[in-house]
Amino acid sequence: MFKVDQPSNSLQPLQETTFTNAGFTERYHLQEWLAKHPQALTRNSDDELLIIQKEFAGFDDTKERLDLLAIDKDGNLVIIENKLDDSGRDVVWQALKYAGYCANLRKEHIVEIFQRYLDQNEPEETRPAADVLAEFLEHDSLEEVQINQNRSQRIMMVAANFRKEATNTALWLMQFNIRVQCFKVTPYRYGNDVFIDIKQVIPTPEAESYMIGMAQKEAEEQSTTGESKARHHLRKAFWTQALEKFRVSSCSLYNNISPSTDHWLSAGSGISGVSYNLIFSKKEIRVELWIAKPSAQTNTFAFDWLHERKSAIENRFGHEIVWQALPDKKSCRITYRKPINGIADQEKWPEMVDWLVEHMTAFEKAFSTCLPELNQLIKRTFNGHDEAEIITEEAEHV
Repeated sequence: MFKVDQPSNSLQPLQETTFTNAGFTERYHLQEWLAKHPQALTRNSDDELLIIQKEFAGFDDTKERLDLLAIDKDGNLVIIENKLDDSGRDVVWQALKYAGYCANLRKEHIVEIFQRYLDQNEPEETRPAADVLAEFLEHDSLEEVQINQNRSQRIMMVAANFRKEATNTALWLMQFNIRVQCFKVTPYRYGNDVFIDIKQVIPTPEAESYMIGMAQKEAEEQSTTGESKARHHLRKAFWTQALEKFRVSSCSLYNNISPSTDHWLSAGSGISGVSYNLIFSKKEIRVELWIAKPSAQTNTFAFDWLHERKSAIENRFGHEIVWQALPDKKSCRITYRKPINGIADQEKWPEMVDWLVEHMTAFEKAFSTCLPELNQLIKRTFNGHDEAEIITEEAEHV
């Protein structure tokens, strides 16, 4: 690894070192880094992780402690086992034991575990753990979410070096559809600065994409529960009704959109990564502008620019809008909502559809005068500095 020295237009080599020589420990350094920034172990927002406990010791009849316990966007528990300069002989066995222990955790147990974590580590978070989990999993509540299903547990092992017995066993486990990942973490020195390089070595990113795709295909082919089928049927019927009404309205955003089984419908705003969303959930319907470009820096820039024009936008819209910067997420949301009592009462659907058409029409008009200017401003501000570079800089800063 090299550092670019711009004055001399040359590469300056970084000196590879060890965690021990650098004075870092497993528990107070490596573990804390990953707890505060678990996305160092992921490649994109679709594979985002939420840490729900560290030093987890809630296993019956044992005093063993799992380094980090996380959950992914699909509701799968993720066991993260860290080692320093050497993976050790027993790292795979430890991880498998913890995965076996965690396989028995029910939804209510996971909520309790996460609540303790929030109380101890994030006292500024005032929302209940169940609400934080539901938002992370992109649902309105945990009632309709399946968490920690059979054989869905994932294993992540992090070390500076992996012994052959560890890598061979990891590769063997993958043949049984157990999702195992090995991350090699290498520290480098340059003067007084220390840099950390994190690479996924097993499986390679290309191989993992193929494996995940095959697993998703298999999951899609399996039958869903009756409750899920009913909910999906209701959503598709509602969106069919809503889209028919939109097509005869003055709002053309959704003219080329098809009905969905999801609780949202998205339409482009003219800015890549920024969409107009309709939401139909058990608790509310809402219209929103969702700012979800790949870079958190760009999203914050766009949100702040729009928020400076808050009064003018709300005057054009005719209502007070909820502005959510969502500092714990990369994306930002600007929304207007109406509470409802469930989605099953089809007699109330026409009223809900009329509300969505009326307010999305006004919502688009309120923002339409701003977004072209914002789009050009984003292009000028980040010209020659693409979002991949911004994301890399954000990760290095963390």
